[in-house]
Amino acid sequence: MNTNKKEIQTKIESEIFKTTENIKQLKEFTKPIEPDCAIGRVSRMDAINNKAINENALQKAEQKLNALKIALKRIDEPDFGKCARCKNEIPLGRILLMPQSRFCVYCASK
Repeated sequence: MNTNKKEIQTKIESEIFKTTENIKQLKEFTKPIEPDCAIGRVSRMDAINNKAINENALQKAEQKLNALKIALKRIDEPDFGKCARCKNEIPLGRILLMPQSRFCVYCASK
């Protein structure tokens, strides 16, 4: 795991940056809908529905950001890269794909 630590750290930092930018955009999309806005009833309902979807996406992005920050802090710990459930090594491909994941594919699917 040590040989790939720099690559993993770079990936986590990149994901933190992308997720932070995504959160900024989602916060714009989740601003309150003005009741005096001159849009039709159907358009207003569509806007409210879209706002709810974006609020859910914002919540998931904030959770991902927190998990990424925790992963970055833990990168030097000896158990980094090991599944929190079965204690087996998490494959490098999974770590690079989802650096915030604490579980191997098998345990994550349970």
